[in-house]
Amino acid sequence: MIKTILVGLDGSEHARTAMQYALWLGERMGATVVGLHVVDIVSIEGSFFHDISGSLGFEPYLDFSSKMREVLHERGRAILQAFSDEASRCGVRHDTNLAMGVVANEVAEQARTADLVVIGHRGVNERFSTGLLGSTAESVTRKCPRPVFISTADFRPPSQPILAYDGSQRAGAAMHAAADFCVSLSLPLTVLTIAKDAKSGERIVNDARKYLASYNLETRWVVRTGNAPEQIVMVIKEQGFDLLFIGAYGHSRIIEMVLGSTTEYVLRNASCPVFLNR
Repeated sequence: MIKTILVGLDGSEHARTAMQYALWLGERMGATVVGLHVVDIVSIEGSFFHDISGSLGFEPYLDFSSKMREVLHERGRAILQAFSDEASRCGVRHDTNLAMGVVANEVAEQARTADLVVIGHRGVNERFSTGLLGSTAESVTRKCPRPVFISTADFRPPSQPILAYDGSQRAGAAMHAAADFCVSLSLPLTVLTIAKDAKSGERIVNDARKYLASYNLETRWVVRTGNAPEQIVMVIKEQGFDLLFIGAYGHSRIIEMVLGSTTEYVLRNASCPVFLNR
């Protein structure tokens, strides 16, 4: 059950969309939404300055002038006030938190007292990122101890969620989260299985059917063969799904470390928000 939602706010368009998703969820689930803004030391001082100051034995942030630090905190307070105003307008219980440090580390630390973390696909420094997933978002998904909801650029209330299920333990945890989520919001759930062949696919699907039978849930089943990450992205695009549930890892951890995981490929290429379960 989701009762506390932490949303990362940095003033970017993606963060504003993340806020919309967090408040939408908070309103429908009766959850408290906590807005977090982190004054990012690394992106402001730069890695070179960060390394030099560390080698000289003093903390990087001591190089800030008091005026610069106040300007950055004032900007953070303005971002959080805008969040608070919007949450009040929506009638959602909320709180705010202004922190300073490395963004991904602070988000992961604050997440320990939340049930779900909501972040934008890219952030205010997206022009400095590589690939299709912002560097901070990618780091948060790797470090965060709680489920992470990665929003896309545009807000669209979820109505057609899909679960990628491969029979693994982590996929099973994602299935549990998806079932609770969909029952709470009275949404249907499509279960997608990518298998080597139809027979093994049906076996995996039967396991999921047995589990979901105890839920009051409208379900649909899709079995495909082929490359799992590419098929997941393709099915989402072809059939217009607007929220994907997926486990943090699939079967082969060694292959994932060397070649990149199914999860990472999907995060970078999916056209809808992703609910990443641990």
